[in-house]
Amino acid sequence: MDESARTLEERIHHAWAQGDLAGAATCAIEGYGPEIMGFLYALARSETAAGDAFSMFCEDLWRGLASFRWESSFRTWAYTLARNALHRLRRGPARRVVALTPLVEQLAAPVRTTTLSYLRTERKDQLARLRAGLDEDDRTLLILRVDRGLSWSEVAEVMAGEGGNGPTAAALRKRFERIKRRIARQLRAAAPGP
Repeated sequence: MDESARTLEERIHHAWAQGDLAGAATCAIEGYGPEIMGFLYALARSETAAGDAFSMFCEDLWRGLASFRWESSFRTWAYTLARNALHRLRRGPARRVVALTPLVEQLAAPVRTTTLSYLRTERKDQLARLRAGLDEDDRTLLILRVDRGLSWSEVAEVMAGEGGNGPTAAALRKRFERIKRRIARQLRAAAPGP
């Protein structure tokens, strides 16, 4: 975990420990929101679905913050909430999102808008095309490990989801190596000849 992430974790925990749940949620959504929104967009490949899942994530974070036990980093918990929100959105019968409370909406709206605007750039489009051939779990693994820099144990925790049963960190490392080899082959095949 880099220094800025450690500082953010400390700020969130401090507000939480003081009983300032609104302050902790604000700090978390403002601090981790853009990367969570990017994560959801990369998985969903749809601005609408990513925005809806992000709204669900914000509401889940807001409601679950009081009972968060700090058994993992806040960042790991946030990624788990985000992934679970996207899964719920996909399997929900009407796929509707409950209206956010005004404060949560006030925090979520600028993150959604700014992040989606950034993600539309050409560089992000190229990366999205490369990752498009991967299945969702492979994309999740790549995003969490490469883009977000989560440790292998944190990645395993997020990948386990609500049930807590998932691949081990060692199995994920092996899977990651296979993904890297496959992408390297694709890049070599797509590269223009001499």
